[in-house]
Amino acid sequence: MRILTLACSLAALIVASPLSAQTLNVASAGDQNMVDYVKDYLAPMFEKSHPGVKVVSVGTGPGDAGSQKIYEKLDAQKSAGAADFDVVVIHQKGAGLMVKEGLLAKYTGNVETSKLVSSATATNSLGADVGGFVIPMFQSQTALAYNADMLKAPPATYTELKDWAKKNPKQFGYNGIKGGMSGVSFVAGWVYAFGGDANKLIQGPYDAAEKTKWDAAFAELKDFNKSVVITPGNAGTLDMLNRGEIAIGPVWVDMFYSWQADGKLPPNMKLKLTAPGMPGQPMYYAVPEKSAQKKLAEEFIALATSPQVQADGIVKKFNWYPGIDAKHLEGKLDKAAWDKLFTDITPAELSQNGKPFPIAPYFNDILEGYEKKVAN
Repeated sequence: MRILTLACSLAALIVASPLSAQTLNVASAGDQNMVDYVKDYLAPMFEKSHPGVKVVSVGTGPGDAGSQKIYEKLDAQKSAGAADFDVVVIHQKGAGLMVKEGLLAKYTGNVETSKLVSSATATNSLGADVGGFVIPMFQSQTALAYNADMLKAPPATYTELKDWAKKNPKQFGYNGIKGGMSGVSFVAGWVYAFGGDANKLIQGPYDAAEKTKWDAAFAELKDFNKSVVITPGNAGTLDMLNRGEIAIGPVWVDMFYSWQADGKLPPNMKLKLTAPGMPGQPMYYAVPEKSAQKKLAEEFIALATSPQVQADGIVKKFNWYPGIDAKHLEGKLDKAAWDKLFTDITPAELSQNGKPFPIAPYFNDILEGYEKKVAN
């Protein structure tokens, strides 16, 4: 009897031991703050609601190179029984490639929060059809930051901005296309405004002849640049705004609010999302096709994209725009947090004028056209 009791006790210990716990492996491309967000914020919350589950967060590095490392890992494990990762956080370019190569599972139909997303980037990733395979973790967005003491009524459109800059030389600044993505976004928005059919550039299909319609837009941009300041980068634009050397320029919204929270920008700085729109880009949650924990992965993503977590984690902690539609966060944020993120740019304006970047071949054409016809 004693032997039987001891055996039963050992069996109970084995069942209760960490060895029996489920592990959910989350790999994030992006900066260290992305890894820490999963490890320090999402993981404890998910583990609390899922006793016996351990979330392990790893990073693969910033930028598209981080997503490329996730792609290479999943591709190498294509013929294996299971992938090392259960949830991946990836960029647009990597998402399109992974869907094309059959490395991601089509899962969003099993996640209720996917119905809270209407952004085109949830289905179109730089021209690749990713519908069903991704849910945005957050949306990063560019906008025009301006000094409200120097500029009482900021230009509402690219046309108004073009006219204003000529009348107010050296008061607008941006960093071209080599000093950071805020400048690239501004140039893409310029082509959307003056280069023809913006929807075609965003949705495709690619037609090489389309770029011949941009000559006038590039000529106008070259003339515009004579009246503006080319800043030394994303941070350089913010620095010049802070010092009053320029009155307005394009910035990343999350970077703008982080600088303002750190006291590096005065409170008189505000934002304007100029029509017909400026590009932003999301990060995506996805599930590898070979994940051994697909149901658990879907539950993790459902939590991560729920309105309360998007409000508390994405908006309040990092100043990102939510991956789900912002209207679903009303009532989830305190007034101060809501006013900070959505007073200058309302959810309706974000939905209307927050644009995706063009599909990859048009994107490359815009950059090449700027170098040849604007920067020379």
